[in-house]
Amino acid sequence: MAKLPQLTANELIKIPEKFGFEVLRQKESHIFLKHRDGRTTISPNHAREKIDRVLLNKILKKDTQISGEKFEAEV
Repeated sequence: MAKLPQLTANELIKIPEKFGFEVLRQKESHIFLKHRDGRTTISPNHAREKIDRVLLNKILKKDTQISGEKFEAEV
């Protein structure tokens, strides 16, 4: 997989939604997403800031379990 792009929170949230995740709630600047099979993740939502690649990698690989190929197809 190539180097991950830097995404804004709005761009990031759209990707898990395509794989069945739903936004459950937002508390201050963090958005809680949940899949019907029980997987969950929290994404920061800071205006005009890009999400760090390390955090993006954690959200995609560990929390949502979206493979690199599927992610690249959606970006």
